[in-house]
Order: sequence, then C-alpha cells, then structure tokens
Amino acid sequence: MSLIVITGAAGLVGSMLRPRLARPGRTLRLVDIAPLTAGPDEEAVQASVTNADEMTAACAGADAVIHLAGIPGEASWARICELNINGSYVTFEAARRAGVPRVVFASSNHAVGFTPRSDFPVPDYAFPAPDTFYGVSKATVEALAAMYHYRYGMDAICLRILSCFPQPADTRMLSTWLSPDDAGRLFEACLTADRPGFRVAYGVSANTRGGWVSLAEAKALGYQPRDDAERYAAALIATHGEPDPATDPVLRYLGGPFTLPDEQVPQA
Repeated sequence: MSLIVITGAAGLVGSMLRPRLARPGRTLRLVDIAPLTAGPDEEAVQASVTNADEMTAACAGADAVIHLAGIPGEASWARICELNINGSYVTFEAARRAGVPRVVFASSNHAVGFTPRSDFPVPDYAFPAPDTFYGVSKATVEALAAMYHYRYGMDAICLRILSCFPQPADTRMLSTWLSPDDAGRLFEACLTADRPGFRVAYGVSANTRGGWVSLAEAKALGYQPRDDAERYAAALIATHGEPDPATDPVLRYLGGPFTLPDEQVPQA
C-alpha cells in the first residue's frame, strides 16, 4: 500500500487530481485548511501548510507529498512570502522530518514568465525570469527543492505547470493548456519514476499549437501527453479572433498577461 499526501487538495488542481491518482492499494491523504469530505481510499486532514506540527503529523507514514497549496496567483509580497514561500518551506521540512522520500512541487511557467518568444521552446532548467511576486515564489521554492535533494537526498520534482483548467479559456491556452487527464498522467509519472533526484519539468498537453516549452524532462520521467487543445480552437477563435504573436502583447512572453506593463503588483 502507498500513501500520498496532497496539500491544497481542495483547490482546482487538487480536485482534478484526486480521481485521476486513485489506484488500488493507494491512499490519498487530502490536506487543506478548507474542510474536505474523504471518499473511498482517502483521508481528509484539516491543516495549514504554515503550521509545522500539523504538517509533520500530516506527512507521517507517507510515500510522497504532492505540494499544491498556496496562493494560485498574484498577491501582496507579505501574503506570497507567508503562504507560498514559508508554507512550502514548512511542507518540505515536514516531509523531511517525517521521512517522506519524495516531494512533487507544483511550480509554474511564471517562474520564467519573462522568457521571450524568441527563446521558445523554453528549456527545462531555464534560469528564473519571474513575472510577478507569485513567479518569484515559484522560483524560490524550486531552489528550496534543490537544496532538500542535495542536502538530504530527497527526490524533489518541480513541475512548471502552464494552464491547468478543465478546458482552455482563451486562444493563448490553445498553446499552454494542460488538460485534467494529462495532469493526472504527469503527476502519476512523478510519483512512479525510479529515483528521479532533483528535476524541473514543464506541464502542458500535446497541443497542436504548442512548442512553447520543452517536454523532454517530463517525458524522461515517463509522461506521455495525449490531449490537444485544438478541439476547442474553432469556438475560441470565433469568440476571440485568431491569435497573432506579432501584434498581441499577451503572446510576447511565456507568462502572458502577467507580463503586461500595466499589471498591478499588490502592495503589502
């Protein structure tokens, strides 16, 4: 039997992963500050990723932690520091104290959001070019994950996820969409890869209009994407028009709208 902890399990990605990571002989321990109802082969734990004692207890006996918890977009520096950076430190440290051998961290393309189109496809280990405080937090935790691997021998995989939604919401996502089913395949690959060590990989589906980021490291972990946002293209283009990288500033950098000059960075 295996036990997998999922932090932020009540969120969008956590909710999509729960049924897709269910396996015979596997228990999913769902951790969130929001109350959750456990289904078959699930355990619900109400705990905060900022509380070391609660998280150490939540990690007890686990074979891996999938760390999704945190603010899922831009916020003030104070909130980003407390929840995204410190909460991730607490999670990694709790996993170490509990003897958990593997942490899979949900990073983001916003860690390298200011990578220009001229540099596509963005390499797996591209140097940070964050577009927001949120992006800074993801780059910071990638560095933290590396330290926990090299200092403590923990397997630590950082997934720079692009646009993980039930379906693409705009024409940019025709290139950046990660389908729920492919998200399940990606995280399952991270859970089952043999001694992966420290890795940085991108999370995106096999989109016809893709090619924005490398999939080499994800595939080396065993990920095989199957879905393609192109089936939504006709409806999205009818609503929003054909995307034009030459004129649309949202398509200038990997981070999309987060890189626009009028993006308001919240104050503390």
